[in-house]
Amino acid sequence: MKLLKFLFVGILFGIVMTKSEAVSWFRIQEMFRFQSFHMYGIIGVAVVAGAIMHFLIKSGKMKNQFGEVIQFSEKPKTYVASILGGTIFGLGWALTGACPGPLYTLLGQGNWVILVVIGSALLGALVYGMLKPKLPH
Repeated sequence: MKLLKFLFVGILFGIVMTKSEAVSWFRIQEMFRFQSFHMYGIIGVAVVAGAIMHFLIKSGKMKNQFGEVIQFSEKPKTYVASILGGTIFGLGWALTGACPGPLYTLLGQGNWVILVVIGSALLGALVYGMLKPKLPH
């Protein structure tokens, strides 16, 4: 019963991604070719919403599903991993025309070929897990 709220949020996420055309390969290609502002607007709204949520979480006013206050831990001030990871993420996004969130929305729409991308993403996560001790963090 507790998982129903997550199912509802997932369905709502899929509807928003579909209606905003954020799952459209053409919209994503327009973005990477700097031909349209559409996707940049969506990403901008997500960044602002994320910043607001970050502020609320850090203020100590938000709790997790168990009622515990969410706390951030300090991370090293190195950006090598972020630059490397962001580059790999961006290349994958540009090549497939989909970032990880909308992959499941596309699958839910019946685009079965996206299973190749999901399988590749899972394989990439497995390889990352194996190489993690050797990577810069």
